[in-house]
Amino acid sequence: MKIVVIGGSGLIGSKLVKKLRELGHETVAASPTLGVNTITGEGLAEALTGAQVVVDVSNSPSFEDQAVMEFFETSNKNLLAAEAATGVGHHVALSVVGTERLLQSGYFRAKMAQEELIKTSKVPYTIVRATQFFEFVGSIAYVATEGETVRLPSALTQPIVSDDVAAALVDFTLGAPVNGTVEVAGPDRIGLDELVRQFLSANKDTRQVVTDANALYFGSVEVNDQSLVPSESNARITTTRFHDWLSRSASQG
Repeated sequence: MKIVVIGGSGLIGSKLVKKLRELGHETVAASPTLGVNTITGEGLAEALTGAQVVVDVSNSPSFEDQAVMEFFETSNKNLLAAEAATGVGHHVALSVVGTERLLQSGYFRAKMAQEELIKTSKVPYTIVRATQFFEFVGSIAYVATEGETVRLPSALTQPIVSDDVAAALVDFTLGAPVNGTVEVAGPDRIGLDELVRQFLSANKDTRQVVTDANALYFGSVEVNDQSLVPSESNARITTTRFHDWLSRSASQG
């Protein structure tokens, strides 16, 4: 089948495109740098013509509150309208586990707006919510750093490697629309503080992690042990463990 991947040149998109092509599907990697822009509409109708499935793994270039809301609202309105016009039968979107519990953040308010647009469109859909990526742990540490100290709460996470996110997306892309939300997460639950502590240690980073119950996630959100982990008992649990990924990354470095 023909599948269009919006955000096809990014971390998840590039992996997804590769996997789908290896399975023999005509897969279009779509992004502004590749001539398809969901904000302006440039190249969108042409890319979607003949497509059975569209997978949206794009992200806002700015995380500023107004900019990120404008990105997700404009992009999704244009994309969903183009899908309806060209007869796309399945819209798959990547979102974040716990979005409705993180609405203190403008980014997550924008992701919630994206999900609502998808749910109210006429295109059959599957929303795939994933937990924090292993690859983004460094960013979590960066935002929480003050001098040589990293302040984080012990709130539980259940992080996942990007390869496993892409593999899960392949299955949901090739499956029937669920017209609902599914969740994917890694195999282990670990506190945010300990997650970053292990990451820094593996990278021989001398910053010290201080456990602070009042510290905010990404500088803006209060979190607890339920905020960042799957709420569905039937969430898809993947197999790659953070400790093993750290070990491989350290040996490759």
